[in-house]
Amino acid sequence: MGKLLTEPADVAALLKSAKTVAVIGVSDKPDRASNGVSKYLQENSDYELYFVNPLLEEVLGQKSYKSLKDIPVAIDLVDVFRKPSDIEVVMDEAIDVGAKAFWMQLGISEATQAARGVSAGMDVVQDLCIKVEFAKYIR
Repeated sequence: MGKLLTEPADVAALLKSAKTVAVIGVSDKPDRASNGVSKYLQENSDYELYFVNPLLEEVLGQKSYKSLKDIPVAIDLVDVFRKPSDIEVVMDEAIDVGAKAFWMQLGISEATQAARGVSAGMDVVQDLCIKVEFAKYIR
């Protein structure tokens, strides 16, 4: 059974344990948060990053995948930069691929989908920026 992570120690433990991270909704526009966060993680983390945006072939020098299902490795953490109304579809995919954790970026929370993720065995984070939390607990 997964859990909704709200305690700093639990968020830190998730960030320390994750190896593969899929960034959903990454943008190729440098002024977008998803681009800045992804670039930061490329430069400062040891994560294997996988970018997902069906409209892009490449982002930040890496291949962009059409969906989570197209990524050829198991994903530990799904980091989502999509509006709340898109979370259900992303959660469906995360459950289908057996992701271990689901992270909704700062400003995004969706209680129903968070509960679905937890029921499916995922740890779920809502309304936090992975870059900020990574800088706080890992760097």
